[in-house]
Order: sequence, then structure tokens, then C-alpha cells
Amino acid sequence: MTTVSLNPGNVPLKDWCAIYRGGDPVLADGWRPNVERGAKAVADIVGKGEPVYGVNTGFGKLASVRIAADDLELLQRNIVLSHAAGTGEAMPRSVTRLMMALKLASLAQGFSGIRPETLDLLAGMLARDVVPVIPCKGSVGASGDLAPLSHLAAVMIGVGEAETPDGRRPAADALAAAGLSPAVLGPKEGLALLNGTQFSTAYALAGLFEAEALFREALVTGALSTDAARGSDAPFDPRIHKIRRHKGQADVADALRGLMSGSAIRASHLVGDERVQDPYCLRCQPQVMGAVLDVLRQAASTLETEANGVSDNPLIFAEEGEALSGGNFHAEPVAFAADMIAMAICEIGSLSERRIAMLVDPALSGLPAFLTPKPGLNSGFMIPQVTAAALVSENKTRAFPASVDSIPTSANQEDHVSMAAHGARRLQEMAANGRVVIAIEALAAAQGCDFHAPLASSPALESARSLIREVVPHLEDDRHMHPDMEAALALVAAGRLAEASGAALPGVAD
Repeated sequence: MTTVSLNPGNVPLKDWCAIYRGGDPVLADGWRPNVERGAKAVADIVGKGEPVYGVNTGFGKLASVRIAADDLELLQRNIVLSHAAGTGEAMPRSVTRLMMALKLASLAQGFSGIRPETLDLLAGMLARDVVPVIPCKGSVGASGDLAPLSHLAAVMIGVGEAETPDGRRPAADALAAAGLSPAVLGPKEGLALLNGTQFSTAYALAGLFEAEALFREALVTGALSTDAARGSDAPFDPRIHKIRRHKGQADVADALRGLMSGSAIRASHLVGDERVQDPYCLRCQPQVMGAVLDVLRQAASTLETEANGVSDNPLIFAEEGEALSGGNFHAEPVAFAADMIAMAICEIGSLSERRIAMLVDPALSGLPAFLTPKPGLNSGFMIPQVTAAALVSENKTRAFPASVDSIPTSANQEDHVSMAAHGARRLQEMAANGRVVIAIEALAAAQGCDFHAPLASSPALESARSLIREVVPHLEDDRHMHPDMEAALALVAAGRLAEASGAALPGVAD
């Protein structure tokens, strides 16, 4: 497993992606003095006896209730237990670990008032693979992701369940088996653990990484479909895109031109083809996929900033000895980013489905109907296109922006919320739908190119097509389509088509 060094407040996007893909996060040296200063500031505040939200007061609407010094430990335990009120299936392990790493890097900046030993416990859980079982529903994305983060904090105090290398176990047993002791939370620590945007941000980052991978695979299948339809690469001429000035559009045109370079099928278009223009699904790929890339890059910038920020409340400024209440827990930036990613995923699939529909239509593609040599007796790719249409339509309903909704909570004290949590959480299933659409296009495009034999596509696209043909043979007569689709899906899910092409494809960090 790759070790990823977390420098709190300065972790690049690629490192968050490495953690999501299975990397082992470890705090870089130098964090402890800042954390110790923050913890001392909280102790000093408690010693003065002045009311500070969440330290010696109640929470939310109960902020005006003072808590006696003898009850401060109980106060922190109570907030964890009472707020661990999530529901639904458990978060995916990869997203939970990413959320833990985000929380670790945030707390380690020293603005949360948490003690080093509590942070050591969280780091130890990651190192020893003690991953809390966290219900995925119950956050509205403001006042922090309270419910899911409370389930994380609950495991840290020995309550709830955790996944371990030996399976799911009660939290106390899981900690003991890993040589860890449950935390006894001091003033402010429970609130520091359960406040913040790390749940929403983890899901949004996961959605971003899946969307970027989907985007790259779709560039390859889009180029392959263009060749299958004997489409023109003239719309990818750099002069067209230079004068419109959108970077994503120019980058996508460069990638498509590179993918098709050297194609004999493409060359055949130049001789005796009376078509003047291709359908938009081919011709406008740079404009649509370029806009997708620009949106993903903007979302990436927002999420990288959020991932490196501190988003709990109140915040402890040790040098001044002050605790300031604010609203960094409000996940509106994450909600907007998640909505952008949702639209991008939706459009990747939508354009791909249109290419599939074009390929199965002989009037548009010039290929046999439904890409079968014997249409009528065989249905060929008729129903895979219907499946793609169904998934695209489903993604359209999921793409409605979550951030435009709000509902008051905590007796109207928390009267505007972001809905970032489910806005980000939907991205996983949207990306999964998109991968199936791209897999179907990969099969259809490979089948379409088969009809142009002995002409070959470009070296890059032939490498991708050969990979497809290693797992799915040419479709001569109808057969059980589901196994073919699953085999192609496995390639797309692993990013194998982009890898096989060997092409320099743009991404969110370019």
C-alpha cells in the first residue's frame, strides 16, 4: 500500500485521490506543537470560566445553557452519542477512510482545540485499519456533517461498530484488538470531531475522482465511435478552438485529434464521402466535453481548498487565546461543487448515449442496422442502447441541483443549510451509471469499426479496441448481452481503455 504524507493545510489533490484509491495516510512531522497550543488555549478558557460555545455551553438552540465544570467531559460524550443519529447503509470503506484522513488533516492544524492524544487515536485507527461503520444518511451539510461524523467519534469512544481486518466488530473490541484505547473526550473535543464538512467533502472528492476517470474513458470511446461512423476530425482542428478561448475545449480537441492520428478509417472519409457535417454527438465533442472538463477543474479547485481548510466551530486561535464562533461548517462550497460534478457526469453519459444511438441507426452511421450483420433475425445492439438511454435518463433526474434546497433545523437556530451531503453522495451512483453507458459505447464502437476491415483505426484506438476484443468477441449473431456488457464495464471501471490508448489525456489537475 502506498503511504501518503499529509502536510496539514497543504495536501494536493493527487494525494487525496491516492488515499481514496487505497493509500495509507500518515501525518507529516511538525503538527504536534500547533495542536498542543490549541489544546492549552481551550484549557485556559475553561479555567477562566467564561462562556464559550461548545466548550462549557450546550449546543445549537441550547447554546445559552451553561454547563458546570464537573460535567464538561460528560457534555462531550453526550454530544457524540446524541448526534450519532444517522441512518441508511454504511458508507463505502474507501470514502470513510478518506473522510477520516480529511478530519485528521483538519484537526492537526491546531485550530480545533483537540489534544494530541485524541488525534493520535484517529491516526492509529487509520494505520491499523479500524474503519467505523457509518450510516450514510442524516446530514444536511450545515452545522457540519453532524450525524455521520458523530458515528466516527462514537467509535473513538468505544461505541458503535467498526470494520477491521478480521471483519465487523463492536467498537470497543475493534480498538482493543488494534492495541488502541477508547478516548475520554476533554472540553471541545467531541464538538471538534463531529463538526466540519469532511463527510460531504469526502463524497464530493470521490465523485470528482470517479468523474475524471469516466471523462478519460469517454474521450477514448468518443474517438472510437467517430472512427466507427467514419466521422471527420476536421472539427478538432486547433484553429477552431483557439479563437473560442476555452481551455477545456482546446484540450479535448487536442486529445481527440491525438487519439485519431494515423487512422486509416479516418483517411477513408476523405475520399468519396459526400457528408458535409457530422452529427453534434461527434462534431461537438470538444465543446461539450471541454465544458465538462472546465467544470470539473473548477470543482476540483473548490474541493482542494475545502479539503485543506478548517471547518469546525468554534475555532481556537491560540496566540490570542480566543475562541471564535463562525460558520465554516456550512458546506455551501462543497454543495456547489457537487452539483457541478453531477452535471458533468450527466453530460458525459448523455453525449455517449447519443453516439450509441447514432451508431445503431443506419441512416446516420452508414453501418448495418443495430450493428448486426443480419438485422431482423438479430437485434444486435438494439436493447443495449435502450439500457444506456435508461441510465442517462436516471442520471438526469439525479443531476437536479441539491444546493438550491434548504430546510431549517435545530428549532430554527440553523435556518439555512447546504444539502451538500446527499448532493455529494449521489455522485457515486451517477458515476456507476455513466460507466455502464461508456462500456456499451465501447462495445458498439468496436463493433462498428469491425465493419470497416481491413481498414484499421489509429494505433491508439486499435490498442483500446484490441483490449475490448480480448474480453468480448465480435458480435456475429445474437447472444447473451449481459456478460459482454459486464466484461466491458470492468475495463471502463479500471480505466483500462485510457491506459491502453497510451494517449496523453487531459485531467482536472492539468
